[in-house]
Amino acid sequence: MFNQQDPFIVAEMSGNHNQSLDRALAIIDAAAAAGAQAIKLQTYTADTVTMPGVYTISDPKSLWQGRDLYDLYQEAHTPWEWHKALFDRAKEREIICFSTPFDETAVDFLESLGNPIYKIASFEVNHLPLLEYIAKTGKPVIMSVGASTLEEIAEAVKTLKDNGCKDLTLLKCTSAYPARPEDANLLTMPDMAKKFNCAVGLSDHTPGIGAAVAAVALGAQVIEKHFCLSRAEGGVDSAFSLEPAELKALVEETRRAYLSLGKVSYDISPAEESSRLFKRSIYAAREIKIGDKFTKDNLKIIRPAFGLAPKYFSAQLKKVATKNYKRGEPII
Repeated sequence: MFNQQDPFIVAEMSGNHNQSLDRALAIIDAAAAAGAQAIKLQTYTADTVTMPGVYTISDPKSLWQGRDLYDLYQEAHTPWEWHKALFDRAKEREIICFSTPFDETAVDFLESLGNPIYKIASFEVNHLPLLEYIAKTGKPVIMSVGASTLEEIAEAVKTLKDNGCKDLTLLKCTSAYPARPEDANLLTMPDMAKKFNCAVGLSDHTPGIGAAVAAVALGAQVIEKHFCLSRAEGGVDSAFSLEPAELKALVEETRRAYLSLGKVSYDISPAEESSRLFKRSIYAAREIKIGDKFTKDNLKIIRPAFGLAPKYFSAQLKKVATKNYKRGEPII
């Protein structure tokens, strides 16, 4: 599914539009300008995720402490009537637009828009009826696995594959907002790829781009980061979102990381050939005449590499000169 020349960078809009369609369109423009391959939406209403009054966020560490869950989703959701305009703008900007559905009605709606990829959010990994419904579309699926046990991941993967999903990518994710780098455990990714025989990536909630670059070095083919126009302007996810210049840096640095992986090779690259000149070799430290014994005083190991290799230095000390050498002349 992905262009193997560089990682597939997904800019997650989430609720950073702050209920402004103009801002949502501007986010798409900015993501495209920064070089992201895709913009991702979330397709739900507060009523398709929860009910009023069932839970108030009590965690004092949460960005949303004290908020009623229903009210938070009411504020954060992307109005469904915007979706066509957002998909159309993404097409104009030549950036892929896809979404995370949170119930079956959202899947049906996204199918009517030609949604090309389905994202499954970490907190929906146990929603097996939804996973089954998504898999039956036959579209590629990207699933975040934050806050999920190995058994839950395995059950979700089996559900997807048993119902027709043939193109699956699993994203390592730490479902904390923001997440600490030390909780990322990126070494899980290659193990996850092996266990489930699928592509892997990172849904990253840590500050900055360091974790994403490291993830690419460990085999991540997909990087997802929340994205906003400006953290200073606020928004439900702005605290752990990248701004345009940072997204551009993410695109550039993950591409460099990917290209630098290369292959296992001990050959001298063409780019290095001219640099071999700067290795060391044996030179005359002063004038040496025919018949003079080579000594540590009249020989020196220096750059460049026009003379005998340094490994012959000890053997050379047992010999006498068979020609005249000027000071600074390589011993050959």
